[in-house]
Amino acid sequence: MELPLVPDTLSKEKVEAAAAGMNLTLPHPEQWDFLQSLYTMDLQAAPGSGKTSLIGLKLALLAQGWADTTRGVCVLSHTNTAKDEIRNRIAATRAGRRLLRYPHFIGTIQSFTHTFLATPAIRGQGGRIVVVDDEAYAAAARRMLASSWKYGKLRTTLEHQTDGERLLSEAHYVCDAGELKVASFRSLPFGADSESGKQFIKLKHRMAWYGIFRFEDMYAVAERHLVRAPDLARAIAWRFPFVLLDEMQDTDVLQQRLLDKVFGAGGTIVQRVGDVNQRIFSGHPKEGASAASFPLLMSSELPVSRRFGGAIAELASELTVRRKQKIVGAGPDGTVALLVFDEHSVTEVVPAFERLAEEIVPAELLAATPPRVLGTRKKPGEAKRYPQSVACYVPEFATAGGPAATRGLLISLVRASRARWSGPGESRAAVADLWNGLRALVRPLLPETPSPLPALNRLERSPTTPGGRMRAILHDLLTGAVEEPGAWNALCVRLTAALRDLAGAAAADPDGLRALLEPAPAHVGMTTRLGTSVVGTVQNAKGETHAATLILDCLGRTGRKYDVGQAMAFLAGQGDLARASETVKQAMQLIFVGATRPTHLLAFATSSEHAALFVPALEDRGWLIHDVSALPR
Repeated sequence: MELPLVPDTLSKEKVEAAAAGMNLTLPHPEQWDFLQSLYTMDLQAAPGSGKTSLIGLKLALLAQGWADTTRGVCVLSHTNTAKDEIRNRIAATRAGRRLLRYPHFIGTIQSFTHTFLATPAIRGQGGRIVVVDDEAYAAAARRMLASSWKYGKLRTTLEHQTDGERLLSEAHYVCDAGELKVASFRSLPFGADSESGKQFIKLKHRMAWYGIFRFEDMYAVAERHLVRAPDLARAIAWRFPFVLLDEMQDTDVLQQRLLDKVFGAGGTIVQRVGDVNQRIFSGHPKEGASAASFPLLMSSELPVSRRFGGAIAELASELTVRRKQKIVGAGPDGTVALLVFDEHSVTEVVPAFERLAEEIVPAELLAATPPRVLGTRKKPGEAKRYPQSVACYVPEFATAGGPAATRGLLISLVRASRARWSGPGESRAAVADLWNGLRALVRPLLPETPSPLPALNRLERSPTTPGGRMRAILHDLLTGAVEEPGAWNALCVRLTAALRDLAGAAAADPDGLRALLEPAPAHVGMTTRLGTSVVGTVQNAKGETHAATLILDCLGRTGRKYDVGQAMAFLAGQGDLARASETVKQAMQLIFVGATRPTHLLAFATSSEHAALFVPALEDRGWLIHDVSALPR
């Protein structure tokens, strides 16, 4: 397809000028190939190769030369973090800011699906979307099952299943022959025509009526919409003649199938960028097929990393599981270390790492980027072994928060409404969205009678009335400091009281109401600052750059083997990843992600039992070996 670009948009002179304005150098021909290509292609980019900078530069160039006011560029990524980084980079240039407006679109694959397919489909049928979130859905489904007599047979049946709660929590829609059907993570233990099956389907549909969905539901709804409106895919493809997919390795089968239905006819230029060796979601049974098809055999490569030097690059190259790639380190010379501990010195590992970082990393860099401590498992499981998780090394981490701490459904609704509130002329609609969403969330907790919670236009305005107090709370939720735990807790207390005043005696489930509005530390992110280090998980550190990184030995996904312990042979050059089991390969993929974060210091921590056989080989490779158990305590 011919793109609507002025003729010299990607000329050598314009590329050089734009790169200079962004303080970028382009010493490698692979960089130029990507920047000047206007055809469908894949780009396999090593960690620290400047992939995001190149994407930002290319988008700025396209924005500068784009000559159409109704057709645009579509940029999709797997995560909000990656999407925000791209937006921030192009927003730094005057030309790039054009891509932040119509007719262009920059967002996640999920938000693209919502915006152009799922939301129009649901609202076109008179439905609503209150929240799209797997954890929120699970909590609401459990409350609905427990609170209504209509699901008594289903409740009894699920109680006799060892995974009954999961069957309920992971109930999702699938599109089958153009119709929505209800499924779960495994085959259901009852037929669709049985009493339990009918109640299972009814509960799922009831959740949809309330506007509460799982992420997976949106893809099924979108796929059905494409079946029912066959011209829609052509219209979207015409709107976006150029599509750039970032973090392609983490795109799952459902997402890729949907994108193929929209952009797969061949009329759109689709460029996919990522690093298949950093795929972190390959354990899901529905994931992997599409990511495995990336990159294509004739893909381009960016093998040079400017994040780290030769020592880390050599190690990283040996851990490229899915596609062997020789990573070239063009960054600062780094140090690789192993911290060895026994069961009595587990909690001394992180302080020892911090002292080592202070010795190796320049003080000004360490002050700007605190040491990062990562593990693949956040909290202990049911196994008896020790240590198992990050929380075993850093006990404070178990109570410091993280994603699991955000248990209430309200925060997702508030954040969505606040995003609309900030738009011009959208304040009234934001208030209505928040109130209608809140009514839908509370409705399952009320008796099977007409809702005692009135519509927004029927709420009193006097500040001395329950309606007036509710209006004030809605305003504070939309404008207040909800990310601060104290303010959030206070708002939840006020909201609980106001809802009870409005519902009166009909508020039949006060425990459920408290759970729904549970004061959750919504400000807590994926990482927690403890002492001088920032502690988190490998999975959530993807895409980051650290001055010093410690990877803790944790029990793997199956709970039987340690990930760093299994990695020792490969790190010492004594293993063959090509012949390893799939479980080991998945563990090594996570190790690869963590090991490619730091610029100056990469450290691993494992027990003396796991390390003993490999210490001589690691010393020969230039590693620093520190025995934490021998340090005075």
